[in-house]
Amino acid sequence: MFDIGFTELLMIGVVALIVIGPERLPKVARTVGHLYGRMQRYVSDVKSDISREIDFDELKRAGQEFKQSVESSVTDLKQQTTVVDDFLRDETDNISNAVTSVGESETRPPLSEPPVKQAQDHTKPQQSLPLDEPDQNNSSAFSAVVETARSDSAGKTA
Repeated sequence: MFDIGFTELLMIGVVALIVIGPERLPKVARTVGHLYGRMQRYVSDVKSDISREIDFDELKRAGQEFKQSVESSVTDLKQQTTVVDDFLRDETDNISNAVTSVGESETRPPLSEPPVKQAQDHTKPQQSLPLDEPDQNNSSAFSAVVETARSDSAGKTA
């Protein structure tokens, strides 16, 4: 702290011994030692307080920067959400308008019944034929095919 050498300390000790005297010198030296210790503690406390204040200021600045970055991110997110919200609202409006226009221009009955039933309502009912009985209109053609098959097989075996 101070630039005091050994010879200078020796000179101070000799002067103090002469001025103070040998009886009070140990008590004065003890008091000076305590005062010097208090001064060192005070200086170290001031140094630590200053370093804490500097660290606190740095943390405060970092906190403010972080807060600003978070706030800017929030504003960016709000802008993005408003853009997306507007887009979705426009799309839902377009879809609802399209559905409304299709519903108004459509003259067909609603699709509550299947289209096959709707088609059958407008045509004549078809006559159903049992599957086990042969068609009566084509019975002569069927018997002719059977007769030709029998005659071909009979001629080949004989």
